[in-house]
This record gives sequence, C-alpha cells and structure tokens, in this order.
Amino acid sequence: MLPSASPGARSVVGVADDLFAALRGESEVLPRAESVVLVVVDGLGAISLRAHAGHARALTAGMAKKDVAQSVFPSTTAAALTSIVTGVWPGEHGLVGYRALDAGRDVLVNQLSGWETDGIDPFTWQPAPTIFERAGRAGHESFAVGFAGYARSGFTKATLRGAEFVAAGTAAARIETAYTLAQEHPGSLVYCYLPEVDKAGHKHGIASAEWVAALEDIDAALAVRVPPEVGVLVTSDHGMVDVAVNRQVVLDEAHLRGVRHVGGEPRMLHAYLEPDADAAAVTARWRADLEGIADVVTRDEAVRGGMFGPTVTTAASARIGDLLAIARGTWAVYDGTAADQRGRGMVGQHGALTPEERQVPLIRLGAFAR
Repeated sequence: MLPSASPGARSVVGVADDLFAALRGESEVLPRAESVVLVVVDGLGAISLRAHAGHARALTAGMAKKDVAQSVFPSTTAAALTSIVTGVWPGEHGLVGYRALDAGRDVLVNQLSGWETDGIDPFTWQPAPTIFERAGRAGHESFAVGFAGYARSGFTKATLRGAEFVAAGTAAARIETAYTLAQEHPGSLVYCYLPEVDKAGHKHGIASAEWVAALEDIDAALAVRVPPEVGVLVTSDHGMVDVAVNRQVVLDEAHLRGVRHVGGEPRMLHAYLEPDADAAAVTARWRADLEGIADVVTRDEAVRGGMFGPTVTTAASARIGDLLAIARGTWAVYDGTAADQRGRGMVGQHGALTPEERQVPLIRLGAFAR
C-alpha cells in the first residue's frame, strides 16, 4: 500500500547537489560544466512526456529510459520544488503539502501562495539552506529566472533565497535569459521555472489540446542551442493525472465527524482531528468510507514508513495530518463543507503516489548531454 522507489532510483532531492558538484568537477553522475542551468517544467511527468513524444521532439530526442527521477511525497509543487532546491526531503524542510496546519495558531496555511495572506515567515517556516545560499558561500553566483510576479513572493523567499531574481515573460524568453546568464557569468548556477504545462493541465487536463500546445511551446523554447561549456538539466516537480467528474468523492459532515481541519489537496488529504476525537474510530471510519478510493494512513505510519523522508523534524511532524488520505488511480477526495470549492473545477491533479505523478524526466542538455 505504501509503494517505494527502487533503492537505485534517482530522486529529485539529489538534483541540486549534483549540479553544484558538476561546477566543481566532483559529480559522480554529471560531467564538469563551466556554468549550470536547472530548468524545472512544473507538472511534466515522465510518463505523459513520453506519451506525447511527437509533440516534444527536442526534449525526448536523447531521452533514455534511465533519464527519470522520483519526485517526493506528496507529489505537489510546494513539497517537491522545495526539495529540488534545498536537497532535503519534505520531512526536513517542512513543506508537507499544499495546505498544512499551523498548530501554534490552529489555522490552515497555504504553503504555495498563502505566505503573505496566511502570515507565514518564509525564513523560519522553511529553515533549510537553499542550493543558492550554499553556492554563494562557495563563491558562485546564482540566478533565478521566472515571472516578474513571483519575484517578491513568500514562496520565492522560502525556496530561492540566495539567488538574484531575473524576470522574463514567455517560456522562450526565460530560457534565453537563463542561458545568457550562464554564459556571461562563468561558475554560476541558474534556475529557470516554466509553469505553463502545469497551468494547462490543471485547467484542461493532460489529454487536452491546450496541454499539448503548452508542451510544444516549452519544447520549442528548449530546442535552442545551449552555449558552450554550459550544462543544462531539465526536470519537473511532479506529473499529474486527469480526474473525471465521476471520480470526485465529496466528504460531507457525517464523514468528517471528529475532524477539525482538512488540508493537503484532493489527491492527498491531511485530516487533523479534534483534540477529543477517538482517533482509532475516525481512522476505521475513513478506511471504510474510502475503501478502494484512497489509502488511509496515520501520521505515525507515514513517518515510520519514511514517506516524508528519512528525517522528520518536530516542526514538520506538527504539520502532517493525524490521518492522510492518499488517492488511488484517478480518484480525488474533497471536503464538501469547505467554503471554497473552486478546486473541484481542476481536471489535472497530483499529490499522490502513482507513477504518473511521481516519475519525472531528468534530461541532460548542453555540456551534460551524453
């Protein structure tokens, strides 16, 4: 019920350290490069990429079977992007899902877009040093290329601190900017974020013409020539699956007896119980209610099973639900009592443990190409 990756499988958790080591000529998996560029295509799973290889010829031309990595659990942006740029698991950096409990204030906080509105301090909530901070201490310049609107966000402060933010509009402009920075600043580490595929998937699904068009745009942007001596690694934070309306399960008040807060996302719910709730009874009821739809595990089971990584800090543990409901197949589970039901309009979703969600590409370009 709790699938784990092969011991030999690469993880996105090691990507940042591999790049930093390649700058020093000390990586065991990448050749030395004068500068390095990390391109993160949000929401691009390896399985969906291969299924649409005809629309991504530049990306898949040299993609071998082994050019994949495993994302973290939960397979969601807040957790996985933070693991990519810090090199530690969610149990250590503390971003354990889309929405999590701030136990000190007894409120749910949005760990992706709610840093300002929910009052989260990015410097204490996410304490792990980023690869950019580590690179700076070693004398290497770092840059982060993304949309201008992300420049001063709390999530950027939590995950990209130590890098100089450089704004660019289109995907092509972001790639061009990233390559130029790498070429003009020898020894630098450049991060480039491309969210278009993820946005199209959420709104229209990965089976849609809109998703394919977004993939084609990204592929065209990455088809340009990489400057000499620059190593490029293209990866993603997670993939996704399409959830049909008839696969949406809505929990009403009867299902939620004893539950104080419901966090996470529809593919991986955190359920935080009332202090006086009978935890065993609620667990048994959720397992019965969601049989065949989601696997229900307790916090202790998840931590003991290493689902959030080998180390779980006290702060991270407090943010993990008393129960986790991990959707199977293409199901999604919703809190029917929540005031905001906009999430039920999403087609493409992620957060759970399926290969479609967890397996991501790890493609080498430029000086890293085989």
